[in-house]
Amino acid sequence: MNTPLPPRLQKIAVLGNALPRACGIATYTTDLCAAITAAFPSIEIIQLAMNDRPEGYDYPPQVRFTLDQETLGDYHQAAEHINLAGVDLVLVQHEYGIFGGAAGNHLLALLHDLRVPIVTTLHTILRDPTPQQRKVLIELALLSDRLVVMSEQGAIFLRDIYGIMAEKIDHIPHGIPDIPFLDSSFNKDHLHAEGKTVMLTFGLLSRNKGIEYVIEAIPAILRQHPNVIYIVLGLTHPHVRQREGEQYRDSLRELARERGVADHVVFQDQFVDLGELVTYIGAADLYITPYLSEAQIVSGTLAYTLGAGKAIISTPYWYAQEMLADGRGVLVPFRDPGAIATQVNALLADDGERHAMRKRAYLRGREMIWPTVAERYVETLRRARGEHHTSSHALQQQTPMVASARHLPPLRLDHLRHMTDDTGMVQHAVFTAPLYREGYTTDDNARALILTTLLENSPDGPDTEALATRYMAFLWHAFSPESGRFHNFLGYDRRWLDERGSEDSHARAVWALGTLLGRSRATALRGAAAQLFAQALPALLAFEHPRPWAFALLGISAYLARFRGDRAARHVQQVLAERLLARYQEQYREEWPWYGDTLTYDNAVLPHALLVSGVSLDRADMRASGLESLRWLASVQHAEDGHFTLIGCHGFYAAGAAPARFDQQPIEAHAMVMASLAAYQITADEHWHDMACRAFEWFLGHNDLGLPLYDDRTGGCHDGLECDRVNQNQGAESTLAFLLALTEMRLDTERQDGLLPTMPTAISVPVFRTPTKKTNGRQTR
Repeated sequence: MNTPLPPRLQKIAVLGNALPRACGIATYTTDLCAAITAAFPSIEIIQLAMNDRPEGYDYPPQVRFTLDQETLGDYHQAAEHINLAGVDLVLVQHEYGIFGGAAGNHLLALLHDLRVPIVTTLHTILRDPTPQQRKVLIELALLSDRLVVMSEQGAIFLRDIYGIMAEKIDHIPHGIPDIPFLDSSFNKDHLHAEGKTVMLTFGLLSRNKGIEYVIEAIPAILRQHPNVIYIVLGLTHPHVRQREGEQYRDSLRELARERGVADHVVFQDQFVDLGELVTYIGAADLYITPYLSEAQIVSGTLAYTLGAGKAIISTPYWYAQEMLADGRGVLVPFRDPGAIATQVNALLADDGERHAMRKRAYLRGREMIWPTVAERYVETLRRARGEHHTSSHALQQQTPMVASARHLPPLRLDHLRHMTDDTGMVQHAVFTAPLYREGYTTDDNARALILTTLLENSPDGPDTEALATRYMAFLWHAFSPESGRFHNFLGYDRRWLDERGSEDSHARAVWALGTLLGRSRATALRGAAAQLFAQALPALLAFEHPRPWAFALLGISAYLARFRGDRAARHVQQVLAERLLARYQEQYREEWPWYGDTLTYDNAVLPHALLVSGVSLDRADMRASGLESLRWLASVQHAEDGHFTLIGCHGFYAAGAAPARFDQQPIEAHAMVMASLAAYQITADEHWHDMACRAFEWFLGHNDLGLPLYDDRTGGCHDGLECDRVNQNQGAESTLAFLLALTEMRLDTERQDGLLPTMPTAISVPVFRTPTKKTNGRQTR
């Protein structure tokens, strides 16, 4: 069986530092965002940047929000900003020192407030953390759906020291620019270093860099290679400069003078852009990282030079041990200028070994170039989003609104009224605000007319006559007598955007008109609907698809319940019902008793239409096939614990493939409520009443995420259940799906309480048995 499609990523928020702040995290974060944007232009990235000074920095436009690292309130504001921004996921770049609080624990406050998945890249993983550092990292891991490390050693530390499950950890190498494998002489003229042998160290200067030990080694190097120069590229780390100014750089200059090598040591006191950095790296014959501590789990400078195919000498900090293994570089002891000199002289004297080392390093770096790293990151982000609903962090947020749909929420039409203007019901919303630029649809106004008709039948239903009149007027305006078809899309300027609407929209309009004619007491509305219904019927006979047949059959069946003698309507019903039954019989397979090879949207209307048509036409084969297919549909939309889990619209469910789990749409739950209640009224089988209740409970939080879609403050309904949250918009289709489902459930309750009539007779039919017939020696269903 095929695997489901990965969740879509449309918008992510990245939290960390950002250029022009002079910082390795800022460089990494900026480069990563650029790489993802280049490889996946459909993904929008917004950055949130940490500030370490009151005035901040002159950030580019993609930095949408800044936080003062020491101000806790900024973290809560940032979380609220992210939650309102409609992002699919947050990607955190973590380093203890860039966040405020004890060991950077202010970050945890932000993450606790988020309602979206979290992926965290760990730039520092300590082998001997303080108790506070350990506590912060463990909680950070619990809040994150996935963790990214840039070395195997980092993954080992997380498992062995912090007790984090290996399944949660992804190893993605440090990204690097794709630098060609060039001879160093190609770039030396740009640095005025023609004819020189260039050793290079770059990065922000601080006392843990160990540059003094390279300077101490230079006299011994010059005795064998007198044309060597050592370039030290980079600003003093801003926090170091804040504490002690340029003391460290000045001490290095003084040391070079004392050792008589000042003319061979070049300090470039600048933070260069990528283009300049590539030039410096390209000009280097040797790269040296003489860091003083092994406790460095990643080094961007080492990654860059390895990927450029440089010969590298390094002290054995953790990342260097891993990256320079297998002859990709040379390790020397900490604080040992003699060892540095020996290895420099050896490599400069052996061109063959030096170039072989360069090639091994360059080949290793091919898997680290930014396009490859961006792809790996997006795989991790998608996986995190897909897994988020099962993570402990997500489960802590799951608070089903009610325990059972048998205790129905009150009916509120506030949002319905907000979405309806003088023209009709607006199609979409941004959160709860009508999105006027998207205009209106016949689909939605037909659904709204069905709702107002059902509410008219409820003993305690609100007065919806004015709304019903508006929706009826919309359908009248949408119909074209010349074509005999309905338009569907109407712009906010009241201009039709299509020549002719879809089969679905036409059939839904017939459903609404038939329901009104069959169930409404409003004489004036019924008069208008009768004319439109008669004109709309003929086009249905040319329709080719089962779903519009089903929509139309639901309306025609409701109409004929009141006007059984209408021969034209009866003829259309007979033709469409026979077609739907024939489609089912043609497509039927024992393991896939359905009307086609794919479950898509509004699925339950198909068996529902066959079921009620079977009652109206007194056809046992139709009733049996409708029940059989409905029971199977219910079985594939049931989770192990009994809650309803819908077929998602992102991929649907093709035979032989895995069902799409998200995005789950409210119309699917409404269709199952409606079909199950019809099956219950026809068969008196409590199984179907229970199924209707379970499907309705999906709206209220008894679903895969444990999150309600119904908004009890507005009476509206969110637009879908995504893999990690609910869609915050409350459009017409979703709101009507909920209100229709709620109204059907209320009517069922009133029917059981004797306030409404029940079906005249419960019809007993066989289940999972479709009548068979023999044709040309073959047995068909």
